[in-house]
Amino acid sequence: MGKAKAGSARKSRGRSPAAASPAAAARPLRGEESSRVGKKPAASRERPGEPPPPPPPAFCPVDLGAQRERWVKFQERQSLTGEEAARLLLDTFEYRGLVKHTGGCHCGAIRFEVWASTDLHIFDCNCSICIKKQNRHFIVPASHFKLLKGADNITTYTFNTHRAQHTFCKTCGVQSFYTPRSNPDGYGIAPHCLDEGTVRSTIMEEINGKEWEKAVKEHKTIRSMSKP
Repeated sequence: MGKAKAGSARKSRGRSPAAASPAAAARPLRGEESSRVGKKPAASRERPGEPPPPPPPAFCPVDLGAQRERWVKFQERQSLTGEEAARLLLDTFEYRGLVKHTGGCHCGAIRFEVWASTDLHIFDCNCSICIKKQNRHFIVPASHFKLLKGADNITTYTFNTHRAQHTFCKTCGVQSFYTPRSNPDGYGIAPHCLDEGTVRSTIMEEINGKEWEKAVKEHKTIRSMSKP
């Protein structure tokens, strides 16, 4: 994914460069307010004999520089924690050009969401198991997939190398997604198990699963499809 250029820099009002340290930038807003009104830190409220509080979590070494004040105001305006704001920013760039599809099995016990293009590249494999269950699927990175419900209602079938994880709903038997042998770091999603309204077009590509090793080795892009 491409990187976006940060917005125009805005000078901090009377703050020294030290104020833009990573720890200061990542400190929760509520904690900053407490320090401004003179509240004592939690450590000062310890009672004799009690163990000291755990150390604060290690922060990611990100220097916001001149964007610190802008970042803090954004968090305040949107009522976001530091983690929520960071996730929003990362999702915006990582999923740029993609849409959120939702889907699941027939009985509804399993539901998921997946970020992918509106134009899906679907593989039609003819290996021994795929030909029997008509396993047409498109591949996404694991980070683009989220299981919303039904983790305890999934059963898994493996065979041969046991690398492919064929996951099914225990109730209705539908495989709405699985972990392909070709892409163990991603998921194969059944396009026919997606909810309507988010797919614009599909392209079908046949894969010769009867000669799986040869077919995957010669394929130019299938391995990269599970990379973020």
